Amino acid sequence: MQNYNIVLIPGDGIGPEITKSAIKVLNAVEQYFGTYHLVFDKHKAGAELYQQDGMAISNSTFQICRLADAIFKGPVGLPSVRKSDGTEGGLLGGILRNGLDVYANVRPIKLYQHVYTPLKATPGLIDLIIIRENTEGLYSSRGIGVSNNDAAVDNLLMTRVGVERVVRFAFNMAAGRKRTIQDDIKKVTCVAKTNVLKSHVFFSEIFNEIAQEFPGIETEYLYPDAAASDLITRPDKFDIMVMENFVGDILSDLAGAVVGGLGMCPSGNYGDDNAYFEPVHGSAPDILVNGKANPIGQILSGAMMLRYIGEINAADFLETVVDDVLMSGKISIGKDGYPTNGTESVTMSLINKIKNT
Repeated sequence: MQNYNIVLIPGDGIGPEITKSAIKVLNAVEQYFGTYHLVFDKHKAGAELYQQDGMAISNSTFQICRLADAIFKGPVGLPSVRKSDGTEGGLLGGILRNGLDVYANVRPIKLYQHVYTPLKATPGLIDLIIIRENTEGLYSSRGIGVSNNDAAVDNLLMTRVGVERVVRFAFNMAAGRKRTIQDDIKKVTCVAKTNVLKSHVFFSEIFNEIAQEFPGIETEYLYPDAAASDLITRPDKFDIMVMENFVGDILSDLAGAVVGGLGMCPSGNYGDDNAYFEPVHGSAPDILVNGKANPIGQILSGAMMLRYIGEINAADFLETVVDDVLMSGKISIGKDGYPTNGTESVTMSLINKIKNT
């Protein structure tokens, strides 16, 4: 029996509710296989801790995260919790991403059956991954921007090391992944504003250098505005997309809306030594009391975590279970992005499918 030490950060708002749902499903998968055990070590971090102690995460919890096999995190932050400079307090993105040097933010975007989408799109024909550089770009100015009453400046930083490693990560992922779309396309799209920003020219030039190492993979170059348009008009044509931090933040949320809302979207943050997994949406405190949060993004983040720690068969199995249950119509996601029968219906439908497989 292989044990894995997983730091659990339930988060704020709906975070504890959807992480509880995901852990129930992960436990059912674990019981189905019977060959490994996820040992969850729960720690408080986020807006609630910030209100209490003036910090989003304690140093002791951070050090435990550094030593864990993986980190499983719910959404954190509350709109009402603010720092003195007006930015939101209790967020962990800058702390974990830079502190753990998890430089690749990976966001799978897939359209499932019985999920409302504003597009006239066929489920199964959108299966792409957005990879966002996670430690540099415009967000390198987090907390150190300069402003007065008349002007404000945030700097956009890219380094050769930072761009090379995330671009190479993207090509390696393209080389190794199998899309649900039955075609032979392996392609990486570079999204950069090369007609305006020198830093984005720098990103694109390094992308082109790395591409020479992967002659069997197609390449494509798009401006962010063109990529936004194409995510609406031709999302089935994308495989892997790689881009700067801020651009990736915007386009991955747009892509989430295309496939039924951010509640459908998992994510993983990968470095050479650490990784953490979370849904891409916020803590949504406005829906906390009515049990209608969509836990699928959190559950699929759990599947990504299983794959990262080496439980590949369990990861594939869980993703297939989600696909099958949605295809069966036993759960569906409505126009508002919520499960039509609530959070618990999603949880139990998946568990029942696992037990009866």
